[in-house]
Amino acid sequence: MSWTDERVELLKKLWLDGRSASQISSELGGGVTRNAVIGKVHRMGMSGRAKAPEAVPVAAARPRDKQPARTVTPRPTGPLVRGNLALSVAPRPVAQSAPRHVAEVVIPISERVTLMELKETMCRWPLGDPTQQDFRFCGLKSSGGLGPYCGYHAGVAYQPAQDRRRDRDREKRALMLRHG
Repeated sequence: MSWTDERVELLKKLWLDGRSASQISSELGGGVTRNAVIGKVHRMGMSGRAKAPEAVPVAAARPRDKQPARTVTPRPTGPLVRGNLALSVAPRPVAQSAPRHVAEVVIPISERVTLMELKETMCRWPLGDPTQQDFRFCGLKSSGGLGPYCGYHAGVAYQPAQDRRRDRDREKRALMLRHG
């Protein structure tokens, strides 16, 4: 299947008319799938499209006794976006929580171990880039109940469920406050 100039023009027209990708693919025919339509629209930079605001139906007002009049909130005047950009939000930096450990362990280069020197009782925390020649492991004595890491690296790797839950709830509240 190839995109001819005629097919591309018809695709643009149907897309801007607000047709769905499925409707456009069936209209184009000739083996054009919904995904092919979506891909072509995306490559052409037309992925977001505006939708004209719909008229709000006005209900017949009935007089009511002793009730205050309601104020009607106006609809947004800008175009409503639908498609793959409808729910997108501007990225905002997420505040990182401070590390839970006060003192950082400094492992002298002479005590770091290679994979060949690593023993079962040594900390397996990787240090550096595995593709580089100077890649090593921590090598300090691992704590039995803390998995394959020393006390410090176990604290970095494992977070108690209560702390994770508290952090997750804090992030949810922050998002709700930002987005109202």
